[in-house]
Amino acid sequence: MQHYQPIIDSIVKEAGQQADKGQVANYIPELSSIDPNKFGISILDKQGNIFNAGDSSEQFSIQSISKVLLLAMAFSHIGDDLWKRVDVEPSGDPFNHLSLLEMENGIPRNPLINAGAIVVCDILISILKDPKSEFLAYVQNISGDATIRFDEQVALSEKKTGFRNYAAAYLIKSFKNLKNDVETVLDFYFYSCSLSMSCEQLVKVFYIFMNRGTCLKNNNYLKLSQVKRINAIMLTCGFYDEAGEFAFEVGLPGKSGVGGGIVALLPNQFCVATWSPGLNKKGNSKLGMLALEKLTTETGLSIF
Repeated sequence: MQHYQPIIDSIVKEAGQQADKGQVANYIPELSSIDPNKFGISILDKQGNIFNAGDSSEQFSIQSISKVLLLAMAFSHIGDDLWKRVDVEPSGDPFNHLSLLEMENGIPRNPLINAGAIVVCDILISILKDPKSEFLAYVQNISGDATIRFDEQVALSEKKTGFRNYAAAYLIKSFKNLKNDVETVLDFYFYSCSLSMSCEQLVKVFYIFMNRGTCLKNNNYLKLSQVKRINAIMLTCGFYDEAGEFAFEVGLPGKSGVGGGIVALLPNQFCVATWSPGLNKKGNSKLGMLALEKLTTETGLSIF
């Protein structure tokens, strides 16, 4: 068994010594007051062993990390029909840019940018009776943790300030790629982004993407071909316009969120989550990126 504990202990120590910890997201008011000195890391291996260090048990807003979970749920329901509504190409743009939507007739570049996740929410609203509660139950079930919740205050904060998301949704609607009411779709979208988890919880949720679609309780949620495609999209699109840099430096499929979380995985080996609220200029956790580069360098483990 790989002994991760000494490595993550040294990562936490090194993170604490960094003078520049990045800037906490301030455009979502509820996130702006988070302590930038927080840092947590958890690793869950294939055998179910978990290794924790730092603030790994403290919950935070996972934000865009939830887009992978929306994608997985929609993909498991409608299969490859999903790709008629959203593409699988890296955007090369920040997560909330609108220019490509106009050029590409309302088909978002991929499901891990805001526009793409909004379309995935629209798909789920069309097939689920109670999208918010059923999505939350899905996340609770794949993690085996019924305590995972939406953060109502974060959802409300995003709803009040998410003007670019409203703009994207109405633009998509103008191209007839949104079937439901914009307000309904965005309400679900904002709630999905408000999921609150710790690093320990996050690695248990993402275990299915490391373990061929099967959760810790040995229930299967995705076909192997679907897991392969979701992991590929995470590698190429999981970090907005810094996805190439993450693949180059870290070499794992993963996803970031502006709450400072990053989750990444090595298929059949381990899943790792970090949390550090300070972001770099691309909107990804500054110390999280450094920590994961150190992890794959120290262990020699990556997909490459």
